[in-house]
Amino acid sequence: MKKPVFAMLLGGFLGVFDGLSALLSAPQEAPNIVGIVIGSTFKGVIAGAIIGLVAQRTQSLAITVSVGVAVGTLLAYLITIGSPYLWEIVLPGAVVGLIVGFATAKYRGPA
Repeated sequence: MKKPVFAMLLGGFLGVFDGLSALLSAPQEAPNIVGIVIGSTFKGVIAGAIIGLVAQRTQSLAITVSVGVAVGTLLAYLITIGSPYLWEIVLPGAVVGLIVGFATAKYRGPA
């Protein structure tokens, strides 16, 4: 499996948990949880694609993790425009970017 595909799958998987974290940080948004989880999953897939392409081009762990955090933070920030939940959205997005960046940089694929 290529790095971009791995990163997209991992980003989508972690995006589900990113979305579910809204139940802890903003429990009043529980009626909207399905849309939040779908949006976070899509955001994780997009971030994974970008991180995977960067990881495929470079072998640097630092660059891949930095791009992961930056992309996760940027995509999460774009979602917060007009929302009162800045840190409740940006922090989990940055953590997902960090994890996907690190895991993708370390991923070596099949032998």
